[in-house]
Amino acid sequence: KKKLKISGRELLSVPIQVFGLDQLQVLEMSPERESCLRYRMELLPQEIGRLRNLTCLYVDSNNLKKIPAEIGTLSLLERLTLSNNSLSSLPAEMGALQRLRSLHLANNSLTELPAPLCQLRNLTFLDVSDNKIDTIPSSIRHLEKLETLLLLFNSLESLPEDVCLLRNLHTLWLGNNHLRSLPAAFGELVNLDWGYNYCSCNFEGNPLESPPPEVCSRGPEGIRDYFSSLRRI
Repeated sequence: KKKLKISGRELLSVPIQVFGLDQLQVLEMSPERESCLRYRMELLPQEIGRLRNLTCLYVDSNNLKKIPAEIGTLSLLERLTLSNNSLSSLPAEMGALQRLRSLHLANNSLTELPAPLCQLRNLTFLDVSDNKIDTIPSSIRHLEKLETLLLLFNSLESLPEDVCLLRNLHTLWLGNNHLRSLPAAFGELVNLDWGYNYCSCNFEGNPLESPPPEVCSRGPEGIRDYFSSLRRI
């Protein structure tokens, strides 16, 4: 088998036979699109590291509390979905997943953006919405290919200037945080345009003061003009 979807009324663990399928490329153990199912896996077994040909691993909407270090041996992995679990941390070994392009971590219990994520140079999609993250490390600048970054419903009070180095960003959602200001170079993210393409950049639910929301609505050019005028004062 190259693709396997495990389904049932409830799922508490991974059947051990799965780890003998060494040619498996896609493994789905998520009830996310099937509301009648209730999965309760708390642990992804270390044996997941045997599936060296995996390119996609879907484990949304379980009760995972820990990801084993062996995840880092899945060198072909391109898509990993871990949303709607109980994760408070990620193993450092995830930094070895250099083919990973899409990572879903929404609705967990993360309090910071884990450093290993900033080593994933081919990542184009990252969703860490609805956690408890209060800081973004400056090492985020290494995610040069990142196109989509979703940070809604966290506890962010500021953004590092390094976010402004992510020139390939097309979508940046920052809604429902505690942001009062944006970095001075924010207007350099020219592929974002809150004014004309609302889904591109979202600030709703923040007590934004600098620049004020009416300036942000003019898009990157308005933001650049705002900070330029401050420098002239």
